[in-house]
Amino acid sequence: MKTPRILIIEDENQIRRFVRIALEAENFDVREADSGTRGLIEASTRQPDLVIIDLGLPDLEGKEVIRQIRGWSEMPIVVLSARDREEEKVAALNIGADDYLTKPFGIPELVARVRAHLRRHHCNENQSNPIAHFGDVTIDLSAHIITRAGTEIHLTPIEYRLLLTLINARGRVVTHNQLMLAVWGPNYSERSHYLRIYMGHLRQKLERNPAQPEFLLTELGVGYRLV
Repeated sequence: MKTPRILIIEDENQIRRFVRIALEAENFDVREADSGTRGLIEASTRQPDLVIIDLGLPDLEGKEVIRQIRGWSEMPIVVLSARDREEEKVAALNIGADDYLTKPFGIPELVARVRAHLRRHHCNENQSNPIAHFGDVTIDLSAHIITRAGTEIHLTPIEYRLLLTLINARGRVVTHNQLMLAVWGPNYSERSHYLRIYMGHLRQKLERNPAQPEFLLTELGVGYRLV
């Protein structure tokens, strides 16, 4: 079983280090970000299993980071904040956070909540969508194996993240900005030509006729959709 990956988005060095040491002692693979922008980059490139986030970040409001992550991922998000007003908690949970702990906090409680959210998320993934199909393509989401008409197809990490983002949308249109953020991160938001290039690669590998795609569809001026 793989080691769960945790991302901590927190600008206070002492708290970030304290949480990291505690989680690593519980055998988690931990990454850090000291700002909202850095956190979005780490979330999109590292694809963590769970995010722990403070709301008072130096550049982006923590709730905005949560909103952006929720645009492309269902990974569990746990807020760790000194803001203890009920309105703050309700707003964070409504926008997509899964849990809310106020500072000061106890490490045993934080670890217990992290484990509970990871178990629940893993269970939901296995129950709802372990295998995806379209045309003669089959994607084993747990093993990261893609086959077409029974033959295994190799995708690069970027191609796989692009395909997975479209699969997770469950037939909905995913905008150019959402795809750029999910696959490349916020620093690449103006380089949409990357998206056209890699979508072309996916069609070459997965469509019967890449010039007339049946499944990886373009929604003109908006984004892409997998049917």
